Amino acid sequence: MGNIVYYWKPLVEILILWFVIYEAMIFFEGTRALQVIRGIIILLVAYFIFLKLGFVVLGWLLGQLFAISVIAIMVIFSPEIRQGLARLGKQRFGFLLKPEELDYLLKQIAEACLNLSRAKHGAIIAIEKNDPLVAYVESGVIVDAHVSSELIETIFERATILHDGGLIIQRGRISAAGCIFPLTENQELSRIFGTRHRAALGLSEETDAIIVVISEERQDITLMHQGKMYRDLSVKELTDKIEQLIKLK
Repeated sequence: MGNIVYYWKPLVEILILWFVIYEAMIFFEGTRALQVIRGIIILLVAYFIFLKLGFVVLGWLLGQLFAISVIAIMVIFSPEIRQGLARLGKQRFGFLLKPEELDYLLKQIAEACLNLSRAKHGAIIAIEKNDPLVAYVESGVIVDAHVSSELIETIFERATILHDGGLIIQRGRISAAGCIFPLTENQELSRIFGTRHRAALGLSEETDAIIVVISEERQDITLMHQGKMYRDLSVKELTDKIEQLIKLK
């Protein structure tokens, strides 16, 4: 019996450790802290190897490094930690539109994007998926109207005071316009992208919203989702991608 426990105990510990690592990766998914977590995992593996090989000094140094790292991570990545905790407490609503309602929504967005692009008007449209966008809705002007290409185009006319902000669609309705989105801290993003694209990418890093951006200068259409960018989309490619992401659980 003692031998069985001797052999199974390390296996159970390894399984628990990998489960914790996996949950940590999910917890920080889409944030800049994810790369740091990966580095810590490598150090953790090295720490156990050093202990197993009897490298006392190296094991002690890594142990001290971990103790300091915990405090540093809490301070440096406090926004990401808050974001992760918020995700844990979010109720997941899912996309509740009927097929015909979804088709109508996609048609109106596509028509608005095409017309805005041709008119050289910039725009940023966020479609709520599972993560609530209530905090961002509150930063703008409440609209609460049916989605229509005409309304979207009017909101992003240069003469309106709402055209510089983002438009949010929740459950098939335009909830608010002139909303403020968080700018990405991604230093690798090309300088050709302006504030709209940086705001769209920032929102996509913090939520699972589907964000459409129209460039005022280049007239191209870009879609962003969970930190990924899909550039130079045609109207057909745009609607297909939105539909795919909406249906993706």
